[in-house]
Amino acid sequence: MSAVDQIKDTVTKNDVVLFMKGTKSMPQCGFSSRVAGVLNYMGVEFADVNVLADPEIRQGIKDFSDWPTIPQLYVKGEFVGGCDIVTEMTLSGELDALFEAKGVAFDKDASAKIREANG
Repeated sequence: MSAVDQIKDTVTKNDVVLFMKGTKSMPQCGFSSRVAGVLNYMGVEFADVNVLADPEIRQGIKDFSDWPTIPQLYVKGEFVGGCDIVTEMTLSGELDALFEAKGVAFDKDASAKIREANG
């Protein structure tokens, strides 16, 4: 199976996927840590893919999304964005709206606390 096929399979079989450097329990870069931290804090169930473990996946995800940086968040097969976009969406409430529209469970109180702390 090619890297692109593996990526397609992963984003199809999981509601929320974060392609990141490291893992959700041990991120290995600040940007990956921030996005994983937001998702963990909001109680979102997500699959994590450590791009450092496989150079083909690391390059393949950039080609797949036509997005040059890691991390990359996918919700229900749709590319959402990287750290800056996810941070913006979290603070504006757009991420909540996306999760609600896609039927992804999350802790609304935790999400509100993030906005309060950064408002």
